[in-house]
Amino acid sequence: MGFSQWRTSTLARVTAPYAQIVADIRGRITAGELRPGDRVPSTRQITRDWGVAIATATKALATLRQEGLVRAVPGVGTVVHAPSAPRRVPRQAELAPARIVSTATAIADSEGLAALSMRRLATELGVATMALYRHVRGKDELVLMMAESLFAQIPPPRSPPRGWRAQLEAIARLQWTVYGQHPWLAPVISVTRPQLMPNGMAHTEWTLRALGGLGLDPNTRLHAAITLLAYVRGLAMNFESEARARQDTGMTDQEWVESQDAAYGAAFAAGPYPVLASLTADSRIDLDLDSLFEFGLRSLLDGYAVRITRTMAR
Repeated sequence: MGFSQWRTSTLARVTAPYAQIVADIRGRITAGELRPGDRVPSTRQITRDWGVAIATATKALATLRQEGLVRAVPGVGTVVHAPSAPRRVPRQAELAPARIVSTATAIADSEGLAALSMRRLATELGVATMALYRHVRGKDELVLMMAESLFAQIPPPRSPPRGWRAQLEAIARLQWTVYGQHPWLAPVISVTRPQLMPNGMAHTEWTLRALGGLGLDPNTRLHAAITLLAYVRGLAMNFESEARARQDTGMTDQEWVESQDAAYGAAFAAGPYPVLASLTADSRIDLDLDSLFEFGLRSLLDGYAVRITRTMAR
């Protein structure tokens, strides 16, 4: 074996699997085999064709996104990024925090939070990465600013509807809406380690006010408020996994369900799941995240109503 062959063989062994995948797809893009707008292999296709784990496939696609070679298109998947015209480098005065936050939010909305990095954001803004650090200390602070900005766009109603239940429904639906519009948001919100976000705290304050004057002791009142917010956030965590699945498969939720009909049909026919099989075959069944949200919210508030009635009757 000559030196060049030995060197190539050695590099192949020491190069990380995700880097080999990145190099392969990058080469296909550079050679024109994959053109702007063409779909690149999904994470599941990469795991099958390259024999790697999902985490490795995800890292490979994330690297390609950070390099600006691909982008995620909702409902389509990950596609080759079309080359854009050279960006005009903004003056320092134009690099305002609001512009940084809005650009970062757009990246997270379209490609997921994993695709957002200070380097990628600087590329989108047309500035040096170090220029961003004059405005934000790092990604953690940036994500907090993004979340705070989104909650600022959905302030609690200035004129609350009448009754505690209507008020809790209103605040829950506001949060459900913003989580649905920004799938990455719910996972970054913590219930047990709440972040210092004035606009987010305004939602908690409003919820606690709605539960005032009902005879609840302070501990119960706080638990009721946080449980409601945690319910909305917990169910909304599914928005991110659904968005990622659409990117990976290029299929809508309904298309994916239809593609699994044969497999589930065989499982139902062979397995002891008669009730599940009959219910899923019922044309009257209409189950999605929104229907789960409405059912859960109604059931949760029904439970609150029982507790409040008992408390006030004492």
